[in-house]
Amino acid sequence: MAEPAHPNNPEVTVSELSAALKRTVEDRFGLVRVRGEISNYRGPHSSGHCYFSLKDQNARIDAVIWKGAFNRLRARLEEGLEVIATGKITTFPGKSSYQIVIESVEPAGVGALMALLEERRRKLAAEGLFDAARKQLTPFLPAVIGVVTSPTGAVIRDILHRISDRFPRHVVVWPVRVQGETAAQEVAAAIAGFNAIGHGGPLPRPDVLIVARGGGSLEDLWAFNEEIVVRAAAQSMIPLISAIGHETDTTLLDHVADLRAPTPTGAAEKVVPVRFDLLNQHGELSRRHHHQHLRWMERRWSDLRALARVLPTPDALLGPRRQFVDGAGSDLRKDMRSLLGERRRNLHGAAALLARHSPQAELARAQARLQTARRTLARDTQANMAGRRDALTALDRRLAIAFANRMDKGRLQIANRRAVVGSMQARLAPALARLVAHRREALQQRARMLASLGYTNVLARGFALVRDEDGHPVRAAAALQARQHVRLEFADGETGATIDGETAPRAKPAPRPKTPGGGQGSLF
Repeated sequence: MAEPAHPNNPEVTVSELSAALKRTVEDRFGLVRVRGEISNYRGPHSSGHCYFSLKDQNARIDAVIWKGAFNRLRARLEEGLEVIATGKITTFPGKSSYQIVIESVEPAGVGALMALLEERRRKLAAEGLFDAARKQLTPFLPAVIGVVTSPTGAVIRDILHRISDRFPRHVVVWPVRVQGETAAQEVAAAIAGFNAIGHGGPLPRPDVLIVARGGGSLEDLWAFNEEIVVRAAAQSMIPLISAIGHETDTTLLDHVADLRAPTPTGAAEKVVPVRFDLLNQHGELSRRHHHQHLRWMERRWSDLRALARVLPTPDALLGPRRQFVDGAGSDLRKDMRSLLGERRRNLHGAAALLARHSPQAELARAQARLQTARRTLARDTQANMAGRRDALTALDRRLAIAFANRMDKGRLQIANRRAVVGSMQARLAPALARLVAHRREALQQRARMLASLGYTNVLARGFALVRDEDGHPVRAAAALQARQHVRLEFADGETGATIDGETAPRAKPAPRPKTPGGGQGSLF
């Protein structure tokens, strides 16, 4: 048999082949931009790296973002989001697969972002976060203003400059990132942090909040469309003003904020009035108030002078009262004399009446009434006692008659009960005799059955019953052991015994030989 011919290609190991493929793929595909939908996204790994896939309707490629690149991403990755990923194609020898190492990610056009934004807007609107009834009124002149923005941009300088020009107020700035992966979390934390400041603490609590950022693209302003920022603004107990981008820029924060400003500078103009205008308005109102007060005083003086002309003089007012007092004094003296005379006559009449009703006379009359009442009481008592005695005698007679009737009725009932008991006793004696005879016959039948089925008859034929030390019957020789004490019961009594050796099962008798032909054998 001929040996197979060997090719001239050199032999390589699996590692060498994988390394050659890796160099070929990386050289052929340097930096590429791949458009696809994020699939199997679970967030960053515990190591900080992120692993997922990009797919379209026909193919799929594994993707990885190292920790450093993931922290620099501006767009936030979500499951099902269509993106354009920029990175390098490489292979993974451990699985014999290829993958893309992503360096940057951007949403696949404004259309995808707008679709995501509209879906999120409908979801939050359905929860009622954009209702006008939830919005609070901003204070006219806040003492402390909280600003959530970047500390290095032009926005904070414009806000501070405009507030200083219009009406200087105490401004507290919470520095945050307004763009990037962590921007939404920092803005939400700043809003919640301002609301957590208590009254009277070392840090003053703001009366109004301004969330501001300069203009930019939809991707740049995306942090203010995040759900975490919208919910933090909805839960804010401090009135919040949204000042994101330019006048044409709109974010979800604008819908949930209590007031929307077209620009950060416009927010500063809405939060405080112009101090010079307030001073002019205050001066104008003060002048108007002074003129109105003077006019009011002049009208009051004119009314007072008119009233003074029509008021009567003191003599005209007091003259009739004086005449009335003089006439009342004269009438009082006459009435006092008449009253004293009447009182004197009444006193004389009362003295005469008192003489007729002196204590001695009243005592004599009372004693006479007492004697009369005593005689009447004795007479009435005797009559009442006689009536009670007659009633008691009649009641005694009625009670004796009722007791006799009751005794007669009781005797009759006893006689009836005795007759019933005698009748029942006469019926019970034969029934009891029949029951006793029936039970005696049944007992005799059971005694005969016991005599025929009991083991005593067996013992009478010469057998013995073996019991162990506990009194239980021994049914097999294998249950006995050497030197075991047993009890033997015979027909005429019991005796003890001891097993002197090992017991052996009894051999079965040998079967009798059958006679030829299957007939009866010979008796001899």
